Amino acid sequence: MIEIKGKVAIVTGASRGIGRAIVLKLASHGCHVAFNYLKSTEQALALQKEAENLGVRCQASCVDIKDFVAVKKWIEEVKKNFGGLDILVNNAGIIADKAFMLMSPEEWHLVIDTNLHGVFNASRSCIVTFLKQKKGDIINITSVSGVIGLPRQVNYSASKGGVDAFTKALAKEVAAYGVRVNSIAPGFIDTEIISGVSADERAKMKRRIEESVPLGRIGQPEDIANFVEFLLSKEAQYLTGQVIQVDGGLAIR
Repeated sequence: MIEIKGKVAIVTGASRGIGRAIVLKLASHGCHVAFNYLKSTEQALALQKEAENLGVRCQASCVDIKDFVAVKKWIEEVKKNFGGLDILVNNAGIIADKAFMLMSPEEWHLVIDTNLHGVFNASRSCIVTFLKQKKGDIINITSVSGVIGLPRQVNYSASKGGVDAFTKALAKEVAAYGVRVNSIAPGFIDTEIISGVSADERAKMKRRIEESVPLGRIGQPEDIANFVEFLLSKEAQYLTGQVIQVDGGLAIR
């Protein structure tokens, strides 16, 4: 059972894909949601309206997750406008795959700054509030790439593996204050891996991926949103510091 009606959540990087599914899942339970985006203004405003139609307050803000000062200002405004803060879902992330021998410093730093430093920026801006009120949930969306490592994803694997370590360390640090920190590590999710390609190439990619996943299908954003729902439920309140793979068995070890 999940009881988050009237609570306030922040979801980073939520204009589409997994983030969008999480916003709608939280809103469906009566949770007010603020989220940021960087470029997808039209999609962000459409999501804001869709969430508001579920009867909650929702606010989309154009904020660069890599900018600590901007993120801190944004989160302070959310707390003021919404009257509090209970949940942070760190979802913002990018992929810039390339063979390591060809990877530029710029490509390395862009992924690390977004995926790892972005988690620091948002979490650091929320943590004092959570500690003072002696409650709060941080859920980090990472990747099986950070668990097992994948070729041509050295920057991405490093960033997501760093967030998993961040999750475990911070969970130990704040547990005594009633704050829980967990990671969800998705496998292949439809909207993130096969956008921007032709229909034929998309079909080929889907077949290759499905053959590599024991459950035989690509994950959907809702698969991840459903697990966010579980982590916020009463049944999951004894769970913290965990990296939970939601990947159809892709990274079974």
